[in-house]
Amino acid sequence: MKSGNGQRKRLPRAERERLIVEEAVRFFAEVGFEGQTRALAERLGVTQPLLYRYFADKEALIERVFDEVFLRRWRPEWEDLLVDRRRPLDERLTDFYQNYCRAIFSAEWIRIFMFAGLKGEGVNQRYFDIVSNNILKPFCIELRHDLGLPSSQERPISDDEINLAWALHGSISYIALRKWIYKLPVPENIDALIATSVRAYLLGCGAVLKQILA
Repeated sequence: MKSGNGQRKRLPRAERERLIVEEAVRFFAEVGFEGQTRALAERLGVTQPLLYRYFADKEALIERVFDEVFLRRWRPEWEDLLVDRRRPLDERLTDFYQNYCRAIFSAEWIRIFMFAGLKGEGVNQRYFDIVSNNILKPFCIELRHDLGLPSSQERPISDDEINLAWALHGSISYIALRKWIYKLPVPENIDALIATSVRAYLLGCGAVLKQILA
């Protein structure tokens, strides 16, 4: 981080750390997690030792990138929205996925997620756990309630039900994959596409769920 005369600017620690993290997000989204911290330091205009004054090692930096890209975009109110039975389930589910898609619909989010999966980084599994426990399991409970099926207290949520819920989640996440990975066109009105996807899913999943519980 150099000034116009080539001298390194002195920045407050918090500001320099923020700039490092922002550039690290862009860097790993472009080159993947095989990218070297030396190259990142060059892009930042700092030395590699200075980089390690802020992050003990590359894994610590990756952890911070995970927090920045995934955890800070997560909104606890999404979880409350899903279980609010004052509204029809299809409205809740549509509202959730429209908000969720707006949060993740960026090249940085989807590319870092894909690179982490290819490298075997544990951040993916941690994120899957968050989605499964905080979104998909509550959705399965609400779906049972909506269909008049036994509660989760009577019969625990099964892996088959979670996998059925992943089918909807994956289809909506795939919209970002189409745009930022495969470079395919996506509809301009993504909210409408999400609403249609939710309706189609709910129309068909009830019969399958009843078979699972039979």
